[in-house]
Amino acid sequence: AEIDAADLILDGLVGIGASGALREPYARLAEAANAAPGRVVAVDVPSGVDASSGRAEGAAVRAAVTVTMGAYKTGLLVDPGAEFAGRVELVDIGLGAYVPDPDVVALGHDDVARLLPRPGTESDKYRRGVLGVAAGSHLFTGAAVLAVGGALRAGAGMVRYAGTEEPVAQVRAHWPEAVITVLDRPSIDGVGRVQAWVLGPGLGTDERAHELAASVLASDVPVLVDADGLTIVAKDRELLRRTAPVLLTPHAGELARLTGAERADIEAARLEHVRAAAAELGVTVLLKGSTTLIAEPSGQARVNVTGSSWLATGGTGDVLSGVAGALLAQGLSCYDAAACGSYVHGLAGRLAADGAPLAAADVATAVPAAIRAVTSGSASGEKPGER
Repeated sequence: AEIDAADLILDGLVGIGASGALREPYARLAEAANAAPGRVVAVDVPSGVDASSGRAEGAAVRAAVTVTMGAYKTGLLVDPGAEFAGRVELVDIGLGAYVPDPDVVALGHDDVARLLPRPGTESDKYRRGVLGVAAGSHLFTGAAVLAVGGALRAGAGMVRYAGTEEPVAQVRAHWPEAVITVLDRPSIDGVGRVQAWVLGPGLGTDERAHELAASVLASDVPVLVDADGLTIVAKDRELLRRTAPVLLTPHAGELARLTGAERADIEAARLEHVRAAAAELGVTVLLKGSTTLIAEPSGQARVNVTGSSWLATGGTGDVLSGVAGALLAQGLSCYDAAACGSYVHGLAGRLAADGAPLAAADVATAVPAAIRAVTSGSASGEKPGER
């Protein structure tokens, strides 16, 4: 009854060392705080959330704001913990050199600005990166349009699109800048030289798509694999046995198909599963979500904090493929291209939505503004919890 009358509720039930489900009476108090009308502020980490992983087993406090001391806790940055934390405010309490090395890194716009390629005085369209895109089918022509658009908006010097007649017609109509190859057979032999490939959005999963995927993955350049491409390599993991780098960009369901894990288990422990997948497959993995995670086979990991729930709409993943693919073609590593691409993509989503619904094409249109905001130092939205 007392908690129902409170305007402000401070949650300090358990500390950052707690793990597992809350026991009574703490579980009951957490549920009471969630049901009360007052504003909830958590101290360090919401009770019921594992500070090291973001797991929430059973009842957990859902805070509007979490005030955390010394350093961001991993569990505040990754879902589901990030969802319970709300907006996160970091307080410096003088720990300084006593803060341990981070378990996961969240890039800010200054970090991304340093990594993003910029054209120089000697740049031409080839030096700025040529990206190949193998995407789209007669059923999903829009995926090709969105992937090519994301790449062009993100600064690729040239985009070579390879596809069949139906998606080719749409790409030509929307992006006359793209260099088109109509594929009369599932091979990239006649496409021309590229610095990286995007493979998979809307491609289909039939035998022809499998042969085209095998042709792309037999190349000697980095390949970003998304959507239907992920379904193909999940069924034929031998395709990933290559010397050139690979970046996989699954959502939780696609990661479940790749690894055999249950989707619910992945959603409950996203960081653990993205790291395990990267190590098992020997590639860089970007796990999409409102808090996107990127992991290397070595175990190092990053989290993107610009994501927005407004991005949960069809086609935005195709745009992300194009953005990250363009950065691969411009020379970034898979790890950096994934981190910078998801940061720019998330910021573009925020700019396009401005608190309202959006379509995937809106995100692609906003990519140049997002890059401008990052490189000019005016980017916002890098604080965890502001979705």
